[in-house]
Amino acid sequence: MTQSRNLEFMVGIFVAAGIVALFFLALQVSNLGTVSAGEGYNVEARFDNIGGIKVKAPVTMAGVKVGQVTGITFDKETFEAVVTLNIDGQYDQIPDDTFAKIFTAGLLGEQYIGLDAGGSDLYLEEGGRLQLTQSALVLEEVIGQFLFSKAQEGAE
Repeated sequence: MTQSRNLEFMVGIFVAAGIVALFFLALQVSNLGTVSAGEGYNVEARFDNIGGIKVKAPVTMAGVKVGQVTGITFDKETFEAVVTLNIDGQYDQIPDDTFAKIFTAGLLGEQYIGLDAGGSDLYLEEGGRLQLTQSALVLEEVIGQFLFSKAQEGAE
């Protein structure tokens, strides 16, 4: 009887540990588990179309995470999406003519912002703005353009 209770107790602990592990895995996948100390500086980038970018999406440079998206708003005058990026303080020498692009991780993965360094001697600072941006590639638009071009070829 005692051996049976010990076995049940061990199975219970194993199941509880599995549930805790799944919880932390879910936090990591959804970017909710990443805690930013708030240290760093904010810059803004304007895009015609941000696709599926969300707050807390990673900002990378050369494949290394250098920050995250902290805000998304809409400018009613220019009809652009304004994305606020918080760049970690240790990356304080990013040229101010850096190019910001929206990428998708994998075919159907989450979207993130990739930065390509420019060649300027001046660096991004708090409240700075990335002038050069490339909007998200929307898969539906690409497929629509492809089908439209094929229909045009068939009509000729």
